[in-house]
Amino acid sequence: MAIRPEICLVVLDIDGTISGSANRVSEPVKLAVRSAQERGVKVAIATGRMYRSALRFHREVGSDCPLISYQGALIKDPITGQTVGHWAVDRSYALKLLEDFAPYTATGSLSVHLYLDDNLYVKSITAQTLAYAQRSQVEAIAVGDLGEFILCQDTDPTKVLALSDDPQIISELLTNLKNRYSQGELYLTKSVATYFEATNPIANKGTAVKYLAEEILGLTREQVMTVGDNFNDLEMISYAGIGVAMGNAPPDLQALADWIAPDVEADGAAVAIERFILNQ
Repeated sequence: MAIRPEICLVVLDIDGTISGSANRVSEPVKLAVRSAQERGVKVAIATGRMYRSALRFHREVGSDCPLISYQGALIKDPITGQTVGHWAVDRSYALKLLEDFAPYTATGSLSVHLYLDDNLYVKSITAQTLAYAQRSQVEAIAVGDLGEFILCQDTDPTKVLALSDDPQIISELLTNLKNRYSQGELYLTKSVATYFEATNPIANKGTAVKYLAEEILGLTREQVMTVGDNFNDLEMISYAGIGVAMGNAPPDLQALADWIAPDVEADGAAVAIERFILNQ
């Protein structure tokens, strides 16, 4: 029987993985993370959230690794303040996405969020934006026409997010735009059923985790465990030696994982850490 390599790095998603309805990390998860760290295991965060929105979770778990945010489009070390890597969306594609969203935004069924320099910009404050800003604990800045705003900036946006209360609209967008744009033009995914996300084509959690593990920490993929709950976690779950999907993850994602943890409200991330690290 082959001996499984020792896990030296655990990478955790936030929403739906270590943070549930209470929007915080539970004590059992914190305890499991601390116990793993005491054994010398590195623990990192990889999230679709803004860097500054993710920072409190990074601190709650006591991570000493660079923080992977914006689906991997921004990797930054909170300890040194150094940006490890930043891969933005080319503004020409951001402008095309705004055109693609137009039929939905015209009816008020879709809100568009633009992220630039770790700030959140919107055309106007909608109900979806208010709910998002409250959960993320960030301020949304209304700037009017987002296309005009993009053209006036010196830098390209880090991420484009479209939100709708109707999951069918998000699924429709994802299907249609994946057919319209190649994988070399944009990385398109859903982080939750009501969030459509677009980043630079090389910016996904799998690429970011690989860079953290192999280039920064000198590890192999077999020494990495990742835990996530949605399709934006697919690449990092597929990359890792042990890819764990949460019990609340979609069935199609669970089918690709090495192991299914209990759901987020049952502290599934803690159970995964106990099973594959603390009990070894």
